[in-house]
Amino acid sequence: MLKTTKAGFVAVIGAPNAGKSTLVNRLIGSKISIVTHKVQTTRSIIRGIVIRGNTQIVFVDTPGIFEPRRRLDRAMVDAAWRGIGDADLVVLVHDVQKNIIDDDTYKILKVLRTIDRKIVLALNKVDLISTKALLPLVANFNEIFDFDSSFMISAENGKGCEDLLLYLEAQMPSGPWFYPEDEISDLPERLLAAELTREQVFLRLHEELPYGTTVETEEWSEREDGAVVVNQIIYVKKSGHKKITLGRGGSMIRAIGSAARNELQNILGRPVHLFLFVKVRKNWMEDPDRYKLWGLNPDA
Repeated sequence: MLKTTKAGFVAVIGAPNAGKSTLVNRLIGSKISIVTHKVQTTRSIIRGIVIRGNTQIVFVDTPGIFEPRRRLDRAMVDAAWRGIGDADLVVLVHDVQKNIIDDDTYKILKVLRTIDRKIVLALNKVDLISTKALLPLVANFNEIFDFDSSFMISAENGKGCEDLLLYLEAQMPSGPWFYPEDEISDLPERLLAAELTREQVFLRLHEELPYGTTVETEEWSEREDGAVVVNQIIYVKKSGHKKITLGRGGSMIRAIGSAARNELQNILGRPVHLFLFVKVRKNWMEDPDRYKLWGLNPDA
């Protein structure tokens, strides 16, 4: 007798820095999305896969939704809303430290009212505020929107995440799995490697510089001893940014490369030889090919 399987898509949306990527990584049990303290770190749609018994849950991690100003901003927000398109269920993540009225979450809720999907609320970072402060926020959300269910979680330490996962597992429809059993993400290794390096750029460089930076994996080769050789280019918009990215005597680029290499080695489980180069390309944000590489629509 064949085992009855279940499978479905869960779109994880929210304002920038709400903790969406941290939550997806937590639920999957592995790092597939980069995480930094800066807003708008995630630029494209990333899918992560969880298997629970006979159920496959495909999480769709989306860029933060905010008021776009630049072409890249518009493409990112468009990707976030497109992430809902094929989802069976939507999880709205909100940082409980932020006032809902002043946050982008309020604007997101207005749009969600027009979408025929189950909407689940995940109030994140509950470990950072008191229960006394949390209860009025829960009541406020439920007055504004009729959620199918609500969860109080900490994506950072895992509190409440198992309850959320159990709920999502129960909601998945019957049907065949979308991905092989041994896959945890549909992100190609070359793109994952580029994302890990970009994460270190965000963590180590300041102000607006990371937002004018992108990373591309130019070469990926497998050695006979099992190691991987990766050549990447960090594109910046100004020559001054190149100097900052390199650092005095190359100190910054070495630190970025060392941290990114360690992350990639941990994920791949084998040695990685990572070589980074920094180039100036003033108009990379206007190049449609780069948008397509990230799964973004340059004309959004």
